Amino acid sequence: MPRYSAGCKTGAGSTTLPLISLYAAAAAVGKIREIGAFNTTSTAVDIKLVRLTTAGTQGAGLVEAKHDPLCSAANCSAFNTHSSTGPTLGDDLGYRASLGAAIGSGVIWTFGDTGLILPVGVANGVGIIIESGTGQILQAYIVWDE
Repeated sequence: MPRYSAGCKTGAGSTTLPLISLYAAAAAVGKIREIGAFNTTSTAVDIKLVRLTTAGTQGAGLVEAKHDPLCSAANCSAFNTHSSTGPTLGDDLGYRASLGAAIGSGVIWTFGDTGLILPVGVANGVGIIIESGTGQILQAYIVWDE
């Protein structure tokens, strides 16, 4: 399976607007392998990982980088911070982190042998949202296989 990654400096997001997201494609399953998020401010922030069941108003599309330059382009699509209309939030995936009040404080979540599956369908996604409080700008990335 080819491996891809995308990352960005996010917007502030909120408890309903994902900071970064990855959506499956109409004909391709994504298997997320790793997600990282790092604080860019000196204010602590709580984040969590959730499934997304609609697109909402997605932010700017990110460049999906191929880890093997000879493989085909990615089918899944990564997006920067959603704006105005949030997607419908699905299952809370249980991954949470309190990023400390220091630039560079962060978390890296990994998803083992099978990965975190994104089922086929353009409204099937995963994103990081603020768990509570005021949103913060983060550096974030997602690594996945297709």
